[in-house]
Amino acid sequence: MDIRELLLKGVMIMDLKATTKVEAINEMVHQYYEHGIITDEKLYKQDILKREAESTTGIGDGIAMPHAKNKAVTRATVLFAKSNAGIDFDALDGQPVQLFFMIAAPEGANNTHLQALAALSSLLINPDLVAALKKAQTPDDVQQLFADAQTAKEAKDKQEADAEAQKTTQVQPTTSTSERPFIVAVSACPTGIAHTYMAEAALKKQAEAMGVDIKVETNGSEGVKHRLTTNDIERAKGVIITADKKVAMDRFDGKHLLNRPVIDGIKKPEELINETLADKGAIFHASGNAEVGNDDSGERKSAWSTIYASLMNGISNMLPFVVGGGILMAISFMVEQSVGPKSVTFTFLNGIGTWAFGFLVPVLAAYIAESIGDRPALMPGFVGGFMANTAAASVVKTTSVAGFLGGIAAGFIAGYVIVWLKHVFRNMPKSLDGLKPMILYPILGLLIVGAIMFFAVDPVFAVINHALTSFLKSMGTGNAVVLGAVLGGMMAIDMGGPFNKAAYTTAIGVYSATGDGKMMAAVMVGGMVPPLATAIATTFWGDKFTPDERKAGISNYVLGISFITEGAIPFAASDPLHVITSSVIGAALGGGLSQLWHVSVPAPHGGLWVTPLASHWVFYLLSVAIGAIVAGTILGLWKPVKKTN
Repeated sequence: MDIRELLLKGVMIMDLKATTKVEAINEMVHQYYEHGIITDEKLYKQDILKREAESTTGIGDGIAMPHAKNKAVTRATVLFAKSNAGIDFDALDGQPVQLFFMIAAPEGANNTHLQALAALSSLLINPDLVAALKKAQTPDDVQQLFADAQTAKEAKDKQEADAEAQKTTQVQPTTSTSERPFIVAVSACPTGIAHTYMAEAALKKQAEAMGVDIKVETNGSEGVKHRLTTNDIERAKGVIITADKKVAMDRFDGKHLLNRPVIDGIKKPEELINETLADKGAIFHASGNAEVGNDDSGERKSAWSTIYASLMNGISNMLPFVVGGGILMAISFMVEQSVGPKSVTFTFLNGIGTWAFGFLVPVLAAYIAESIGDRPALMPGFVGGFMANTAAASVVKTTSVAGFLGGIAAGFIAGYVIVWLKHVFRNMPKSLDGLKPMILYPILGLLIVGAIMFFAVDPVFAVINHALTSFLKSMGTGNAVVLGAVLGGMMAIDMGGPFNKAAYTTAIGVYSATGDGKMMAAVMVGGMVPPLATAIATTFWGDKFTPDERKAGISNYVLGISFITEGAIPFAASDPLHVITSSVIGAALGGGLSQLWHVSVPAPHGGLWVTPLASHWVFYLLSVAIGAIVAGTILGLWKPVKKTN
């Protein structure tokens, strides 16, 4: 992405009228609102002020970078504003701020936007660029200065990457033979938009000037980049952590380590590097906690966020079993129709698929547990999931199993049982620490989880699972259409988020319990509609989209037929009202039609590529086509013409 697509000329303020910090924020936020970049001034400003309360974004040298990422933002944008007189913005160096970069990022910002924001942030440590910006007179001047700086940086980065690639083609010893000292660093800030990458750039620039080799891991909005390897850490002279959020720390056990706020990485890189080379950082001792850091920002995961993250950990680790086993089972049914059930090929394919499916619930439970209680919870979670999938594993004699719901319960129970055991044994002598993971956690964890599953969870959820299965089997066409429409629509609400995953997991649960792929058909159709709808809209109403969106629209034809709903996320992030609403309508229609026509897809993934496996495959294609065309037409007609800057 060209950085000029973020620095919109139309929203720049070349002569800021404000004289105070609050007035400056109000003026910039209102400018965003006037140009449709944000839909809610109050909500966006609230997060801007919250970030300022954590620590000032006035980084010194006349620069401030207030930023927020929330649902009020319609597209990733950087508002450039210049105050000729300068404003007291509580900057770290106490000097007035002349250059403002207010960054607005939507909650679902895609990687392209985030990479561009990271690049923009790293450019601002260049004093020549800053000096030139202070003299800029027009928005065109600002855009050109950044374009030139970005081009120069990309050329330099390519040169460094080529040099590094050339090194890796040669046989290297496990430790550095260079006379230059080597250190490692981690940079992270709460929003992961600006300071993370500015600290990285500042540390690398200073290290180069001092003749020091450095590798900086960034924990930003686009995830962990330049991850430090075990070899990097082992051969490093020391470690610099510049972070205002939690980062993984146990890997630095035994190393000299400095732990500072992220702003120190931007403003004090020379001091940090010198202190690291002089071994002034205390030797870090791992405490067994996976994440530690400067977390005084008040960043806390809500209970729902923790539950959702744990559930997604289970589902993501379960999916390979679902996809591999499900598609092989579906292929075996085709073989059965052509050569009969006694065929060796059918027996082989069906057996492998069935065995893979047998692991779904245990793996789901195991990795939910592991997300909560770390590795000690993996084994009791796996056993609890196996018990949920076995009719005999209950105090109540029944032919039904607890199934998916019981497996989810087993995962959370196992995870929190281990958390409780860790709390119980927290004051044991250090000399006995080895007993915890090897003896205490496995034995007590398994005993407690097994007892809860045997006497409580399995009996209750077996009854619930049996009732749900009976209802689904007896469901009439009308109810099936409604359920198909609901599941299809849910796939398009957040396109990979909680609603999407809930619908998909429901379909998998029904398929694994009954062997019926009708709900899977509704979910598959609903998941294909959003990317196909955006592809259709960009094709026939191209004047309402940017050039980048039109290019993405072409690729969404392939993503759509492949059941990759996430292809529509960039469109939904920039225009949630029009994209999500039209997608939900089309997806619900397609999902409902698939049930009206009794379509069944005995494969849990693949989109249109698994059409030969579907029953009533013509109606399967029609359900997708009708849903996508309706959604694409609504989006194309409803979406306003794209404003030019």
